[in-house]
Amino acid sequence: MSTEPDKIETVTTIDVPPGQEGGVRIDVYLASKLPSTTRAKVQRGIKEGRVDVNGKTIKRTSTGVQPGDTIVCRILRPPPMEIEPEDIPLDIVFEDETLIVLDKPPGMVVHPAFGHRTGTLVHALLHHVGAGPLAADTVEDEDDDDVGLATATAGSRYDGDPTIRPGLVHRLDKDTSGLMVVAKTDEALADLGRQFAERTIRREYVALVWGVPDPAEGRIESWLDRDPRNRKRVAVRPEGEGKWAATNYWVEEDLGHLALVRFKLETGRTHQIRVHAKHIGHPVFADETYNGAAIRYGPAVGSRKKFFDNLFRALPRQALHARTLGFRHPATGEDVFFQREMPDDMAYVARRIREVEGAGYGSDS
Repeated sequence: MSTEPDKIETVTTIDVPPGQEGGVRIDVYLASKLPSTTRAKVQRGIKEGRVDVNGKTIKRTSTGVQPGDTIVCRILRPPPMEIEPEDIPLDIVFEDETLIVLDKPPGMVVHPAFGHRTGTLVHALLHHVGAGPLAADTVEDEDDDDVGLATATAGSRYDGDPTIRPGLVHRLDKDTSGLMVVAKTDEALADLGRQFAERTIRREYVALVWGVPDPAEGRIESWLDRDPRNRKRVAVRPEGEGKWAATNYWVEEDLGHLALVRFKLETGRTHQIRVHAKHIGHPVFADETYNGAAIRYGPAVGSRKKFFDNLFRALPRQALHARTLGFRHPATGEDVFFQREMPDDMAYVARRIREVEGAGYGSDS
């Protein structure tokens, strides 16, 4: 079968270990083993004849996987990505020769990937530091002095990975706003990476959540992993599955059927605050992925429904902002601390809820 003109074919071989439980559907098995894919994509590849088991091409997505099987997948992927710097404004909070601290706006993807080949924070950073184009398959061979951003771990993490991450020490979700630190040198990247690993980075977020957590302050801990029913989501899992995560919270303001809550991370897992907030019954306002984009507390009828429909239109993203960031400066050893209050869209929604409902909404007094 000929490949698509804008894609290249890569071959991946998977040896099923002897201890694997027999009979698991091959589409389910491959979706759990192949990076950056979905079960639907796996099923399409199987039906196109791109999967062999023990030397024979299969076409049935329900074929059972057996211990000792050798599975060969011929995967169509886009060619290695090359990104051009883009003149996108950045809100720089602090910058020196070693690092950049910036306030990422909501709606901006942090780095290029499938589906996000332009307009990312990395595109903007490359323009900001005066760098030239970078290719995913050669970025780690570049010198950080020439690029202006750390490059030691900026390239692909696996075969076919289009990600380019120069300077990135950590990430924020596309629709989460707030403070990030970016390393200009490989030394700074390594030092900041150790601080994140040792959990000495001081990060706090503010969120608007449904309901008012009780008690007003607490600690949430659980194991987190990809939701087996929806790989785009993260879910609380049984002990030992995935990665352990811990989040501390404090209610800053009671808004009746909602609250402004401060969150402090002990760990930095994907979607951690959003998943933990949902887990305790208080999903982040307007978070479509984790059940926050509909009225969860109080009546959902009449003028109140219209009121919240307007707020959802004003804030079409999760109401989560990385408000503070503190760390030991990798060059000077000085403890530095930065803070940025929530952006206009979150502030507007919080103000309107405060004005219309507030802590006394629905009371008999």
